[in-house]
Amino acid sequence: MYKDLNPVLHSQLRLAIMSFLIANKESEFNQLKEITQATSGNLSVQLKKLEEVAYIVIEKGYKDNYPHTAVKITEVGIKAFEEYVEALKKYIL
Repeated sequence: MYKDLNPVLHSQLRLAIMSFLIANKESEFNQLKEITQATSGNLSVQLKKLEEVAYIVIEKGYKDNYPHTAVKITEVGIKAFEEYVEALKKYIL
């Protein structure tokens, strides 16, 4: 039986962000922007959506006197991603 796919993760950009974070645990905003080829505005909106459901934590601060934004995946985010992958496998196997 097919399970509904998580609508938060079933977005190309949010899925790319989460996939990168699964492999790396955390990232800087600019690194995510570079690997996803997203605009700053779109990336910010998508990160906020992931943060609202507690899949990621966003930490803002300064590094060498420059604004610095770090993004970290949470345990909730890891679990949601794993469940999404398992549900997706049922569609393709």
